[in-house]
Amino acid sequence: MGKRNRRVSAQEGVTKFDLVHRPSAPFPRRQLRDLIAWRMILWRLGLIGQDPARYGGVGFGNVSQRLPARGRATRFAVSGTQTGALPVLAARHFAVVTACYPERNRVEAEGPIAPSSESLTHGMLYALDASIRFVFHVHAPDIWRQARALKLPRTAPHVAYGTPAMAAEMRRLLRSGQLRRNPILVMGGHEDGVIGFGRSADEAGAALLGALATALARLRVP
Repeated sequence: MGKRNRRVSAQEGVTKFDLVHRPSAPFPRRQLRDLIAWRMILWRLGLIGQDPARYGGVGFGNVSQRLPARGRATRFAVSGTQTGALPVLAARHFAVVTACYPERNRVEAEGPIAPSSESLTHGMLYALDASIRFVFHVHAPDIWRQARALKLPRTAPHVAYGTPAMAAEMRRLLRSGQLRRNPILVMGGHEDGVIGFGRSADEAGAALLGALATALARLRVP
């Protein structure tokens, strides 16, 4: 039997969708090596983490990787909820999302931990583009504040994270063609939220680091 958990809140990092989680053994770590390595890089840069001075002290940022499909369902491994404080993740810190239903605000998952509160957003990207294999959601104030100057695609400012509306925004931006040249977008209604994605972990990570370097180059230094 699955464990049902429903929470609705505006608080950072809180699951807003209808979740059915089936506790199970961890996914093999050897198949998540690139994901874990890049998550470590992003944590060291402060793009993923947990800071008492930010967002009420709740953890922020998450990463995911597409897994081989079973039947017609899109599957992906995603870092578990509230793992932001950990500098290095082990296999037990990842959940496997086995089904996403944005229109029903529902996620089904298995593993030793519940999936990230952004799982609906990750799931929509994977469902819409079969070439996407990695999705990194970070909190990058320097990129977020300069999104307009950097000409980065943005989700609507009234759309909250982790909701069917945010999943719909992923659909809109992908279908608009704005993400073809640069696989990165800013979450207009999610403070500091930025998403990079790609066919490989390196491509997703490079999109974020390239945007960060450009944003930092634009800062006025005394």
